[in-house]
Amino acid sequence: MFRRREPVPFAFIAEADKFRSNVAPPPRERASAGQIVGRWLIGLTVVAGLAGSLILGMPALSQDQSPATTQHSEASNDR
Repeated sequence: MFRRREPVPFAFIAEADKFRSNVAPPPRERASAGQIVGRWLIGLTVVAGLAGSLILGMPALSQDQSPATTQHSEASNDR
């Protein structure tokens, strides 16, 4: 009687690496020039948006060190 090497309930999983198909997948379609240009434009738009938001957001993120813009409350000076 046939005896399995491994006591697994799904023997087909253990034998899956032995299976070879003689059917080749179809070749991939090459992207057209318009698709390539479109992908580049989308990429450049995303990068330009990130760079623009960084450039425009930097003044809001910077800490001003000038004494004219810092405000001190009078209660902290009375100690």
